Amino acid sequence: MHKFTGRIVLAGTASVLALGMAGAAHAQAFYLQEQSVRAQGRAFSGEAADTGVDSLWWNPAAIGGLDGGQAAIHASAILPRGKVVDDGTLIVRPGQTPASVGGNAVSKNPIDNGVLPSGAVAYGFGKVAFGLTVTSPYSFTTNYDSDSWARYSADKTKLRTIDIQPSVAFQPVEGLYLGAALNVEHVSATLDNYLPNLSPLLADGHQQLKGSGWDLGWSVGAQYHNGPASIGVAYKSAVKHKLKGSLTIDGLLGPLAGNNMSLDTTAEFSTPWQAIMSARVKATKQLTLNAQVVAYGWSKFDTIDLGSPLNSSIPENYKDGFSYAFGLDYDLSPKWTLRGGIQYGETPTQDGNRDARVPDSNRWNFSAGTTYNLSSKIAIDAAASYITFKDAPIDRVTAAYVGTAAQTPVLTNGSLQDAYAMVFSLGARVSF
Repeated sequence: MHKFTGRIVLAGTASVLALGMAGAAHAQAFYLQEQSVRAQGRAFSGEAADTGVDSLWWNPAAIGGLDGGQAAIHASAILPRGKVVDDGTLIVRPGQTPASVGGNAVSKNPIDNGVLPSGAVAYGFGKVAFGLTVTSPYSFTTNYDSDSWARYSADKTKLRTIDIQPSVAFQPVEGLYLGAALNVEHVSATLDNYLPNLSPLLADGHQQLKGSGWDLGWSVGAQYHNGPASIGVAYKSAVKHKLKGSLTIDGLLGPLAGNNMSLDTTAEFSTPWQAIMSARVKATKQLTLNAQVVAYGWSKFDTIDLGSPLNSSIPENYKDGFSYAFGLDYDLSPKWTLRGGIQYGETPTQDGNRDARVPDSNRWNFSAGTTYNLSSKIAIDAAASYITFKDAPIDRVTAAYVGTAAQTPVLTNGSLQDAYAMVFSLGARVSF
């Protein structure tokens, strides 16, 4: 590949790939936590300490002591809202004075609605139990219009994961459960953005990166139950993903026209680790109180490493963070249980490194839910959440064609405003 062409491709890939693996959904960055309707109803405040298949993804020890079988299935409708606003973004073409990037200055609801399914099954023999969960913990779709002010860093983005977690748990002594699991994850991504031609009178070029791959992680956990109190700790490893796919660039005109191409490439990045600590206390015969703290190792998402023919690393500069949750379960009767909770989550994105493809910020999650026991073996769960996001700047400076005579900086100056999400979930659990 010609050296000039390589720089063009690298610069373009930096704008789409380095920012394409994340997006504000409703959990931290690109993490979706809706793996259980019961958990959502109390704002994910007691999952590492609770028992049964609905807590299995967070803590493989949750099925310790199980005698017989359990299965659960869930679906969550995720409805994000908000706007990404241009506050004066400039583009600096070679030999020209800085000018407005142009386009529609307000992009409303750029994150698509979605439905997130998940499920789990387990069977126990008293001292030993085996389980399996299938979830999608890192998934989102953003969709900006072709005339959006954010088009040079974000157009259409689709990220999907499937996490298959086989688990085993055992009970070494009364009240103590230990568990371990393998996390088999598949990732597929389609990432688009526009590229500026050298004249503002010319239509934009475009590029698309597509890729997929399978990779492995692991989880371990422990629970201790003593009378009315239960505590749980768990650790989920980071997963280093390697995507194999293709990069396509088209629509470049004039001196850049020779750089339209389609080639094979790879990219590597890591999802964060999680350390989960939670406690549940049965305060009265009807009332159970829950608390949970999760530490997220988002600094693992520090770079995206691009393979041949690009052979470069792009910094992301995500930071580690925490979420804090408190909630309750209240048994109205043997058939009805009510839940509620509140959660605060810190964004791993930082000012100066936040792009329109990652319009993330700190958020509050307010949740409520219920369970109705149809029989001693069948239960129906429902939950609803309102997540509100703090307004935040979108201010990452990028450049196309870095290191060449065609280098074109984009001085991003925008903001995330009035963002929130509603999540409605329904699930069922059965014992057998």
